[in-house]
Amino acid sequence: MRGRFGPPPPDGGPRLQRADRTGPRTGRPTLPGPATELVTLPSGVRVEQLITGAGDPVTVFAHGLAGDIAGTRPFGSGVTGRRVFFHFRGHGRSDVPPGPWSFADLAAELSAVADLAGATRALGVSMGAAALCRLLTTDPHRFERVVLYLPAPLDGQRSAASVTRMERFLACVESGEAAMIAEAVETEIPPAVRNTPAGWSHLRQRVESLQRDGLAQEIATVWDSPAVEEESALREFRGRALVIGCLGDDVHPVSWAERLAELLPGAELEVFDRPSILWTSRQELRTRISNFLNS
Repeated sequence: MRGRFGPPPPDGGPRLQRADRTGPRTGRPTLPGPATELVTLPSGVRVEQLITGAGDPVTVFAHGLAGDIAGTRPFGSGVTGRRVFFHFRGHGRSDVPPGPWSFADLAAELSAVADLAGATRALGVSMGAAALCRLLTTDPHRFERVVLYLPAPLDGQRSAASVTRMERFLACVESGEAAMIAEAVETEIPPAVRNTPAGWSHLRQRVESLQRDGLAQEIATVWDSPAVEEESALREFRGRALVIGCLGDDVHPVSWAERLAELLPGAELEVFDRPSILWTSRQELRTRISNFLNS
């Protein structure tokens, strides 16, 4: 295993063993998250997952690069039925198989988690949306409905801002220094929110999570080849799709969302007028997603 401080923990998943006292402190620890579980996929890879809600339909949620279960839960707050959140390899407590990795690997994990839960619907965020697209090209009948939020590029041609963000994030997490991790995480929070209770709560949770679990350096290798080998294969999808983009996001240019909406037959395209949607338009976003998935 590469890119870790100390030996791997006995329960799987990357951990940083270094104690650090440089992080932001307010005297109040973050509340513990809900109990998750490790499940072994047919490939032998173990992934961390959390299931909430009850009944059908079942929706699986796939996070983005350096994302986590906590960050994807807001997307499902109004979605009925069971909701399955999980960590891709190299994130959270999920395993770190030998690299290099590919979007085919991520798509296989998404498919396996969905199969175990009996999911008929899926939501992917950025990298998770690209992995979902990869799955749809090989199994266009797998899901009845999909939501693709701020999708990453399918052809492997990322924006300069996206490349810089990934490199910086990986370097900061690799350092093990809470202050450096906090600087990287802070870019996720709009300036107007950074010094509010909500902003500090998010910052503390993310820093503690990344210090505890780390982030596998191998995740960078998934970008060595396109997420989708043949984009035209997406035209075989027979379910319903909602693609969400936004203006002013240098990491996720709206043109990527527009292109994806053109490829998926009958896809609905929703474009928000400013970035940081989860902060600036959270209720509107939740309503749009839940109305689409619940109808």
